[in-house]
Amino acid sequence: MNHQQLSSSHIPGLDRFWAVIPAGGVGTRLWPLSRAAAPKFLHDLTGSGQTLIRATYDRLQPLADDKVIVVTGEAHREAVCAQLADVAEENFLFEPEPKDSAAAIGLAAAVLYQRDPEAIMGSFAADQVIGPDEDFREAVVEAIATAATCKIVTIGIKPTYPSTGFGYIRQGEPLAVEGAPSAYQVAEFVEKPEAEVAERYIAAGNYFWNAGMFVAPVKLLLEHLKANEPELHDGVMAIAEAIVAGDAADVMAEIWPTLPKTAIDYAVAEPAAEAGDVAVIPGDFIWDDVGDFAAIARLNPAVNESGVTVIGETPRVYADEANGVVVTDTSRVIALIGVNDIVVVDTPDALLVTTTEHAQSVKQAVESIKAHGDDDVL
Repeated sequence: MNHQQLSSSHIPGLDRFWAVIPAGGVGTRLWPLSRAAAPKFLHDLTGSGQTLIRATYDRLQPLADDKVIVVTGEAHREAVCAQLADVAEENFLFEPEPKDSAAAIGLAAAVLYQRDPEAIMGSFAADQVIGPDEDFREAVVEAIATAATCKIVTIGIKPTYPSTGFGYIRQGEPLAVEGAPSAYQVAEFVEKPEAEVAERYIAAGNYFWNAGMFVAPVKLLLEHLKANEPELHDGVMAIAEAIVAGDAADVMAEIWPTLPKTAIDYAVAEPAAEAGDVAVIPGDFIWDDVGDFAAIARLNPAVNESGVTVIGETPRVYADEANGVVVTDTSRVIALIGVNDIVVVDTPDALLVTTTEHAQSVKQAVESIKAHGDDDVL
């Protein structure tokens, strides 16, 4: 599915579509591989030879052509620009300090609104694993067609197990949208559930995982942002005006630190759903947010008889009656003997040893390390 084919097929709204890639979040559950200076989107976590951010760009480019905006931290400017050399300089937005998703996505929406008030944006995180790309693009095309009818559209992931780690989307009535046969109204967004509730959602069959993918007319997104987070709205609009005028440094430095820290779900999606302005397209493709090392083990099944998944450029790993995952950033020899579901992450200045069952607890370890003042390894 290339851009020429897509343009010629008269998909409603495609000519106004911009892809937005927010690249933020350290991914503390992937420490010590992912750190503030080298967050998870700058790593190849699937053995594909591509970083997650580059794979995200390649997935979206056939739909957006050169209309791609990247929002990332000032600290990652050099690395991200090197990964995405095809993106025009004016389409990079750099945050002076980390904020949550509402500020990043709101700023991209505000800049696009200054350039073209009729633009439709699609926001897709830089650190997710998705496939096949063609199936993903088909869902995005339906989302664009639905957004063109003045809806904020999310792509809901068909759940494969009763996860307690994701929020859910409850599907409402079907919508009659030209070019989007699988569009539904969103009845509501629901928070991360307890295990019993998650099982109930799966059994019901009308709940999707909320993967944080949003496609919307920038005008509508900004209207909801203004209604729910007026200070955030006014701040990103002021910064966007300065960016488009070509003199943003002082305004960004003054306003960005004062912006409220909140997620796009709370600032826009949930209240917009209550107002009846949100639709969902079911995404029937592989999706993983690579939230921890258990996910890396899932995404990279062991290919040799040892039962150990090994990721690294120069791995020297020996296993005897062992299974699990080893991620190595050194040339040190690692020998595993008689251990199951082990996770070993070896970097020059930090070593993590845990199990896939306890992979979610890495975040608490990072918080403890921070509390002890060992910031040099974070």
